[in-house]
Amino acid sequence: MSTPDREISLFPEWLDRIQTRYVNPMVRPLAPYLPWFAVVEHRGRKSGRTYSTPVNAFRFDGKLCVALGHGRTDWVKNVLAADGAEVRILGRRRRIVNPRIVDREEAGPGLPLAARVAGARVKLFLADIATD
Repeated sequence: MSTPDREISLFPEWLDRIQTRYVNPMVRPLAPYLPWFAVVEHRGRKSGRTYSTPVNAFRFDGKLCVALGHGRTDWVKNVLAADGAEVRILGRRRRIVNPRIVDREEAGPGLPLAARVAGARVKLFLADIATD
């Protein structure tokens, strides 16, 4: 069973737990350097603890987009509550601001094909990449 605030998740909760416990620690060191990946660095809303979450990410028109195949997970809630986060993408650390959850149509033109396809089934996390 999924909780109402998770929205649509393409994956069962047991797979989420396996990914969090085993897959994410293996992918985390490589993700900041791989195309279509990023590491979102965020602070827990309740604990205040710092977390680093690898995600499949797409950049376009000064924005960062993540298809929410796992629903509205803790990293998403944390970034929304903080109104931003740091991301490591393609070897660089960047700040993201104005985070929001949108439908595919709201993401705007230029949305990469993979994100458009995923966005047909799930919501998209979208944030602006702050300029240096």
